[in-house]
Amino acid sequence: MIEKRINELIELINRASYEYYTLDMPTITDQEYDDYYHELEKLEAKYPELVKENSPTKRVGGKVIDSFKKITHKVPMMSLGDIFSEYEIREFDARIKKVIPNPHYVCELKIDGLSVSLVYENGKLVRGATRGDGVTGEDITHNVETIKSVPLTIDFNEYLEVRGEIYMPKKSFEKLNEERKKNGESLFANPRNAAAGSIRQLDSTIAAKRNLSTFIYHLPEPDKYNLSTHSSTLEFMKNLNFVVNPNIVVANNIEEVITYINEWTKKRDELPYEIDGIVIKVDDIADQKKLGYTSRTPKWSIAYKFPAAQVLTKLTNIEFCVGRTGKITPRADLNPVHLAGSVISSVTLHNEDYIKEKDIMINDIIAIHKAGDVIPEVVRVIKERRDGTQLPFKMPDICPICGSKLVKKETEAAYYCENNFCDARSIEGLIHFVSRDAMYIDGFGERIIEDFYNMGYLKTIVDFYELKKYKQELMELEGFGEKSIQNLLDGIEDSKKNSLERFLFALGIRHVGKKTAKILAQKYETIDNLIRATYEELVSINDIGEIIAKSVFEWCREDKNIKMIEELKAHNLNMKYLGPKVVTQENFQDKTFVLTGTLTKYSRDEAGELISNRGGKVTGSVTKKTDVVIVGENPGSKFNKAQELGIIIWTEEEFKNKLEGI
Repeated sequence: MIEKRINELIELINRASYEYYTLDMPTITDQEYDDYYHELEKLEAKYPELVKENSPTKRVGGKVIDSFKKITHKVPMMSLGDIFSEYEIREFDARIKKVIPNPHYVCELKIDGLSVSLVYENGKLVRGATRGDGVTGEDITHNVETIKSVPLTIDFNEYLEVRGEIYMPKKSFEKLNEERKKNGESLFANPRNAAAGSIRQLDSTIAAKRNLSTFIYHLPEPDKYNLSTHSSTLEFMKNLNFVVNPNIVVANNIEEVITYINEWTKKRDELPYEIDGIVIKVDDIADQKKLGYTSRTPKWSIAYKFPAAQVLTKLTNIEFCVGRTGKITPRADLNPVHLAGSVISSVTLHNEDYIKEKDIMINDIIAIHKAGDVIPEVVRVIKERRDGTQLPFKMPDICPICGSKLVKKETEAAYYCENNFCDARSIEGLIHFVSRDAMYIDGFGERIIEDFYNMGYLKTIVDFYELKKYKQELMELEGFGEKSIQNLLDGIEDSKKNSLERFLFALGIRHVGKKTAKILAQKYETIDNLIRATYEELVSINDIGEIIAKSVFEWCREDKNIKMIEELKAHNLNMKYLGPKVVTQENFQDKTFVLTGTLTKYSRDEAGELISNRGGKVTGSVTKKTDVVIVGENPGSKFNKAQELGIIIWTEEEFKNKLEGI
């Protein structure tokens, strides 16, 4: 009798969840749902041997993992190309019609969340994974199991993978931020960030409390299930109790697509979740196969992104920030304003020329938007709102931090503080040194570095490697303890093993970015060899121009820099290049390559690495200066242009043979 009642309660609760999340047609009240749920909890606590695999109580979380395992996707999770205007929508339609004369399209709302892959075996959920880089994602099964809209079991015993979007409803987001505010915690900028932060928790109890949800929109390999259209795959997944967005239509032509887009552009704010565009897909699966793929996107689908929202606000002041190279960047302080899911209180003004061109004054009302829906920028000044309180912009003559006279370079629009001991430059240099693409010393955020700098523990990059002397003092600082300080020290110790290119980039030599650091590291192999290099040697290196060569040469001639290198050597930092060496090979040396189409034996990054390790370089577009175009499956317009220009074309097999010297 007890087991029968448990089964009844599981059936009642799961059906209620399906009606609520999938059908949006609840048949019981929240109070009835809670009563059933609490009764089930009590019975399971009393009779643990009767707990079922598909019990809704399994969604409360409680699983804690040490780290996220890597998952290789059976079928790569590709991204979509973006378009932003009606003209580009019609261009997309024209490209499709060159292959498919009368295409039908499926229009879907583009949910602003994060992609997820769900795998079922023998009717049970066995894995949830993030998209990652499209080939390799992270196993988030423990958190996915807590999402009520994800079925733990389905009435389908074959292997099945479905894909969709995890998102946080607007109400859940607001509630979460209210709680965080009460607890004195930092607020999430928008629902997408909140969802991403929730799904990447090691403790699933946290994710369970965040009330995440899903929409499922893709079925890989639909042929296996005898499905011939994308719209039929959506119906197939819906019948298996997955939540499929109800606002999907099949459009007979591009005019119907545009009507759909215009409708949802106006109605998007009425939805209980965030969307950032519309996804357009060719409906017929056979047509999708004819159209094929580029190296990273399907040619049969595109994402129309809503125009970046513009808002008006008052520019209350212009402050000046000092970067690690001494560059002075004006920054506008704004009356805080909500824009595309986040609160904006400042925006960069780039340089003096930018401000003059836009005629920006203090106390102006300005229109801002997010460029690419990410970075806030000034669109224009609302000059008709000027009321006489406006103050003209004036670039300072001296550094706002150290008071040194500013210098404007002849070839640049920016002003620079050339005082190497300027506090602001020093702090920014320290922040750069530990950043992800540089030495990547985990745990050192901007606040910690600034605090340690002001306390006197960190003044130069050498001081990172002296911090262990002050372990006891640091542990006694407010907000720190033995574990947190030990983690910082462990990160510092690990950074000593980095390859030379990371170290060169971390040094902050002017004009030396990641790519240049790699070229120099491969060429000279040790820091000592680079220091001994002449200007003539440096300027003769492919991709190292006069400006970079002069900057590197002069940096290596400054006594203080040589002294710093010697001090870092004394702390046992690696000063050698640890990556693959450049092997001069006639077919590649000093040649420019372009990759197009899908390579089957190599990823794009692997192919590029193989070329650069043999003395060649890879660029993104075909020009008269291109030496070789390497063509994979379903090549794009670059292949056609290469043929027009008479450029040498290699197949992937020919590329492989050239690598092997055949």
